[in-house]
Amino acid sequence: MLFTYRALDKDGHEREGTVDALSMDAAVSALQRRELIISSITPANKGSILSMQLTIFAHVSNKEVVILSRQIATLFEAQVSALRVFRLLAAEVDNKLLADTLTQVADDIQGGSALSKAFERHPKVFGKFYTNMVRAGEESGRLSNTFSYLADYLDRTYAVVSKAENALIYPAFVVATFFAVMALMLTLVIPRISQILVDSGQHIPLYTKIIIGLSNFLVHYGIILLIIIIIGGVFAWRAMKTGTGRYIFDRFKLSVPYIGNLYKKLYLSRISDNFSTMLLSGVPVVEMINITADIVDNAVYSDILRQTGEAVKGGSSISAAMEKYKEVPGIMTAMIRVGEETGELSSILTTLSKFYSREVVNAVDTLVDLIEPLMIVLLGLGVGFLLAAVLIPIYNLAEAF
Repeated sequence: MLFTYRALDKDGHEREGTVDALSMDAAVSALQRRELIISSITPANKGSILSMQLTIFAHVSNKEVVILSRQIATLFEAQVSALRVFRLLAAEVDNKLLADTLTQVADDIQGGSALSKAFERHPKVFGKFYTNMVRAGEESGRLSNTFSYLADYLDRTYAVVSKAENALIYPAFVVATFFAVMALMLTLVIPRISQILVDSGQHIPLYTKIIIGLSNFLVHYGIILLIIIIIGGVFAWRAMKTGTGRYIFDRFKLSVPYIGNLYKKLYLSRISDNFSTMLLSGVPVVEMINITADIVDNAVYSDILRQTGEAVKGGSSISAAMEKYKEVPGIMTAMIRVGEETGELSSILTTLSKFYSREVVNAVDTLVDLIEPLMIVLLGLGVGFLLAAVLIPIYNLAEAF
């Protein structure tokens, strides 16, 4: 949004102008970083409802952060100053939110802030993992390497997660379409046909009575059933927002046959990759474990990692702390132990990450290969049963004449 301001500079001279920012607070912060004393600030276009909506729904995609990280790494390797890097990138990116964020980061750097501190002010774009990696890069003097590691990590994470998510889109669409078609048939088509069968006075088979009963139930109580499902869904969603509800749901995900195994491999891949990337960047071990606990996206593994962090803080090795949990496979703890004993923990974790990433991809491919024929069979049986329950009595009625 564009804001018009009046202010005094540090010499007492009055200044007027406009500043482009996401919100009033962001605009005030940007002006204060320029050492201006604000006397008034107002939106330049108060009636722009569309502009407000675009600001609310603006977001930065994972792909944009990956590209940004690679660009930052390249410019740092070329010995371009940090301030100039972010000024250049802010002028080049197309995403308004990202451009404003980079401008504010540049303003913070110009004001003497560390890069990691500047990133911390924008958690929607640069998460906790990202900012801690940058802080470690600042401390070790390897910022260009850190941004390369971040780009590679985000790329790998996006590839694995999107593979798993995209594999479920087609089955979910087919199942949703099937239930929608069945609901329409049971509420619009079957009631008319069932009336003909009832009026004929002939014997109606049991399976046809079941279909007619289900149809009558949906016609008379379908709206109530839909309301109950919606209310139940809202309560379930709110329950999952609580710590206990989230833990129960995440535990259930891990216990589902085959699907649970896929989720385990996905989380183990994420943990290994996080550990490896942060070790390469010089993040301390305990901090590495705690950060991973925050971003692993599963309450069960998050709890395991927090307890592991406490054990490591108390003097335990990572492998000894993690081997107590059945959710962590023995091969993983054994390889971590080898890495700890040989001093090659980072490379061992990289190998583990690649292994579990391949396992996730293979498991997803196998699941898709199994789901498609299974869905065809189940959907065929469902449609066939519905048609048979209706057409057989009609055929018998026609034969009677």
